[in-house]
Amino acid sequence: MTDARDGTRPPGDLAGLAERQAELIATLVAGGPPPPGFAPAQLAATRAALLRKRAGEVARHWPLLAAGLGARWTTTFAGWAARRPTAGSLRDGWDLARALHNQHALPPAAAEELAVREARLRYDGLSAPRPRRLPAVGRTGGAVAVQIAGRVRLLRPAPRPSTVPTVGGDGVPDTAGSALWISD
Repeated sequence: MTDARDGTRPPGDLAGLAERQAELIATLVAGGPPPPGFAPAQLAATRAALLRKRAGEVARHWPLLAAGLGARWTTTFAGWAARRPTAGSLRDGWDLARALHNQHALPPAAAEELAVREARLRYDGLSAPRPRRLPAVGRTGGAVAVQIAGRVRLLRPAPRPSTVPTVGGDGVPDTAGSALWISD
C-alpha cells in the first residue's frame, strides 16, 4: 500500500513484508510451516527443486561422497538437509559425511575423502573450515590421511567389500578412483 502523496510505503507495512518473506524463506530452506496465502503444492515443488540444486552444489565439493551413494545421493542428501538451512556446500557435505560416518553408512571412498579433508582442514561444525598449520592426521571409516607441510597423503584406504574390483593390481579395492585424486 503506497501513500498517494509521495509513493512511499508506510513503515509498518515494510516490517510485515519482511516478516512474511522470512516465513517463506524458512519454509523453502529450513522446513518451516507454509505461510498463509501460499499454495502448499507449489511450495513443496519449489522446496524439492532447491534441495536438488543444493545437492548438486554439495556433490561438486564432495564428489566421492556423491559417487559412493550413487542413485541414493539426492534422496539421502534431501532427507538430511530437509530441516537444515545451508551452511555452504563445503560445510553441508562435511556435516553430512560426519553424520553418515556416525551411522556407519559412509561409503569407503567417501571415508577417504573425509579423512583427507580432516587432515587438511580444521572444522568444528560451527565456524568455517581453516587450513591446518601443524602436522595432522585424519581418520575416518578405516581410512587414514596425514598432512605434513601442507601436503596430504592417504596412508591407508578405507576397507571395501571383497566384491569390489581393484585398481592397479595392488589388491586395494577402489570403485571411485581415489588413487587418482589424492595429491602428493
